[in-house]
Amino acid sequence: MKFVDSASIFVQAGDGGKGCVSFRREKFVPKGGPDGGDGGRGGHVWLRTNRQLTTLLDFRYKKKYLAVRGVHGQGARKTGRDGADVVIEVPCGTIVRNAETHEIIADLTGEEQEIMIARGGKGGRGNQHFATPTRQAPRYAEPGQKGELLMLDLELKLMADVGLVGFPNAGKSTLISVISAAKPKIADYPFTTLVPNLGIVRYEEYKSFVMADIPGIIEGAAEGKGLGLQFLRHIERTKILAVLVSADSPDIADEYLTLLGELEKFSKGLLDKPRIAVVTKMDIAPEDFEIPFLEDGVKVLPISSVSGQGLKELKDALWKEVSERTRADEPLDEGVA
Repeated sequence: MKFVDSASIFVQAGDGGKGCVSFRREKFVPKGGPDGGDGGRGGHVWLRTNRQLTTLLDFRYKKKYLAVRGVHGQGARKTGRDGADVVIEVPCGTIVRNAETHEIIADLTGEEQEIMIARGGKGGRGNQHFATPTRQAPRYAEPGQKGELLMLDLELKLMADVGLVGFPNAGKSTLISVISAAKPKIADYPFTTLVPNLGIVRYEEYKSFVMADIPGIIEGAAEGKGLGLQFLRHIERTKILAVLVSADSPDIADEYLTLLGELEKFSKGLLDKPRIAVVTKMDIAPEDFEIPFLEDGVKVLPISSVSGQGLKELKDALWKEVSERTRADEPLDEGVA
């Protein structure tokens, strides 16, 4: 499936139905009063998250979403039927903006989260509502109100617990393919990964976390070089960063600091996230290879996705960080003293 992380759509809620002008007409009731019913409400437009969706691709092919108008009122005080609502499903992690003002309307991160994005117009009142002692036979009714319409910009930021960050060919795709069920394209040349990949990493029984393989960052990515600017935003929602540097790098420490510099230039908040440094491809490291010191407080884990070296230790460390961050993000129970 092609990965698409931005789209623009037009949504329009249904107009309200017209109120009815009608008078009671029955045998032996020659001058019955007004009995025009109200028009039905126009259909609303809703956005709802669906965890099964991972791309905004569908919105490249369908860009207009129109709800149904309400049915007009009828005589005998019959109210018109409300117009059917339209529910648009989007992936978790979708940011919704007003395309004209660029204001964020919603940030849909929860599972099956739902928001009314365009309200249907109210139905017009029938002439039964306008009878007065001095005007007992009103011959007018209200028109239905117009439904809201909007141009929306949708932007997807993937929802993942761990984001893999590294230069092209650092072994991110191989790692996620080994410790999760994800099957990204893998080859021994840069920029094999052209789109983000998500994988669910199983940890012991009934435990798991989601890992995102982000296309390789190059120096200057924050200014738009390579694929960096296009996909860096997908690591903004992650709880943990795993910064990968290959053991065959000419200068591991310099490469690591360059990666951190690109993250900081894109968003300073990224460096506030907990991170683990991972030295990959230990199966091709020389015998006298020494694990370098990179920065205070950051664990450095040597691994090999080919031989399996260090993978258990990496999963243990990631799970520990994810668990601690998840607990820290949970709201306090106000009912507990």
